[in-house]
Amino acid sequence: MLTKRQNLLETIRGGNPDRFVNQFEYLSMIFASPSGKRTRPMRGGEPVQDDWGVTHQFPAHVPGPFPLLDDEHKLLKDITKWREVVKAPSLDYSAEQWNEIKEKFVDPIDRNELFVTAMVAPGMFERSHYLMGMEDAMIAMYTEPDEYKALLNYIADWEVAYAERVCHYLKPDAMLHHDDWGSQISSFMSPEMFEEFMVPIYKRVYGAWREGGVELIVHHADSYCANLVPHMIDIGIDIWQGCLSTNNVPDLVKKYGGQISFMGDLNNGVLDIPDWTPELIEREVRRACETNGKHYFIPCMTAGGPASNYPGVYDEIVKCIDKMSKEMF
Repeated sequence: MLTKRQNLLETIRGGNPDRFVNQFEYLSMIFASPSGKRTRPMRGGEPVQDDWGVTHQFPAHVPGPFPLLDDEHKLLKDITKWREVVKAPSLDYSAEQWNEIKEKFVDPIDRNELFVTAMVAPGMFERSHYLMGMEDAMIAMYTEPDEYKALLNYIADWEVAYAERVCHYLKPDAMLHHDDWGSQISSFMSPEMFEEFMVPIYKRVYGAWREGGVELIVHHADSYCANLVPHMIDIGIDIWQGCLSTNNVPDLVKKYGGQISFMGDLNNGVLDIPDWTPELIEREVRRACETNGKHYFIPCMTAGGPASNYPGVYDEIVKCIDKMSKEMF
């Protein structure tokens, strides 16, 4: 029997996997930071300010936290003033602080079984609209493209420096990078605008992670991005995690399998609901596994981590994927 790591590589390389990769099982994610600061609010708890100065809230009835962007809390109100307002977090941590993270969270991981995985969230586009709001960010692309690109590059500069430190001290094998690039039915940008604004910075950032020794780049975007897949391949993404069923995932697997792999096709909006049933989950898992096949596809909930909002959903999906592995392998 292959290890989880071996089975993942066989799957995305078109080799001989002996079962479906079961959601996030192959990634051992490192969430700890040398800052020790909590930057993510608790569900239903008080708002929390992150290291960039953005205030986030996490109401009990929603899937995840999001920034407060009312007039009181919006950090950047004029894109042309970003240099005066936006200050990247310090990365001035000692070797001792990084080594403490390594000894506590990294060293216990069996690298033969799992990928030691650095996690970055949010990505460059999301960071920009966390600072200024979605509407202002999108408008800035048209009205002040040079200023918006300069802000994106400032954010990218910070992540390149962060990647260099993480790779030097923690030596991750993989990275999971969040950045949603669309709604359920459309990308936020046309492929042409994505190429202009996002491709250059992502080539630089993902290049830095590669240079640091990262073997596997997993990009989370639980959205419609089928029209952006050629650019995903160009910037070096190995696995697109979060691909909604609205992307026609089986078609993407047939068209691009071997250049990139797809992890998703089990929509949270369909399965992670208050009145979920085992029958619903089994039907959806069977559909996804049978229509996408054994190579270049990982059945997975489309959310960006191994959890569900409603108790039992994630674990039931795990059980159903194991069942399909017994049937199809």
